[in-house]
Amino acid sequence: MREIVHVAVYDTLADWEVGHAIAHIRTGEWQRAPGRFDVATVGETRDSVLTLGGVRITPDLSLAELRPADSAMLILPGAQGWDADPERLASFARTARAFLDAGVPVAAICGATAGLAREGLLDDREHTSAVAGYLAATGYEGTERYRDVPAVTDGDLVTAGPTAPVAFAREILGRLDVAEPEVLDAWYALFAESDPSAFEVLAAAEERR
Repeated sequence: MREIVHVAVYDTLADWEVGHAIAHIRTGEWQRAPGRFDVATVGETRDSVLTLGGVRITPDLSLAELRPADSAMLILPGAQGWDADPERLASFARTARAFLDAGVPVAAICGATAGLAREGLLDDREHTSAVAGYLAATGYEGTERYRDVPAVTDGDLVTAGPTAPVAFAREILGRLDVAEPEVLDAWYALFAESDPSAFEVLAAAEERR
């Protein structure tokens, strides 16, 4: 059976922030075990939501149905709601706490990092976001652990800023151990830097499978 990576969906979800990650979680002959993972969406309820790009998504399951034991990772995209109405999305941050407490990885980008900060999940973990001041405005206690880089992995937590969807994806793929580090570096070079030499590394990885 495939392992399931769960992607949180809610109104005003920033479509572009998770596209690279979810597409390449499911596909890629260069992976150690192609087809190992699948992706499912989880909403506060099973009611459909509308992304910032106008795409309507009907969640596969609700938060009440989600259990860390059934998941390989929880991914939290950014959305306007994380700042405009943080209490409405707080249930997703609380779910992230349950995942981390259970030893199941969580990945958050853009506004979702502010939600985790409000939940206290960044107080004692290395992390990043849009800018340090953005998270500081939440009143959290982890300012000394902020890192001014595109994406950060600290144990079971991955964080990234809104302009780094490819770096975010690389950290997610690395935490899921989908491929060797040099293969992931090549994947990043291809999609972030349009480096044609990366094709050779990915092709060689496919041949080894």
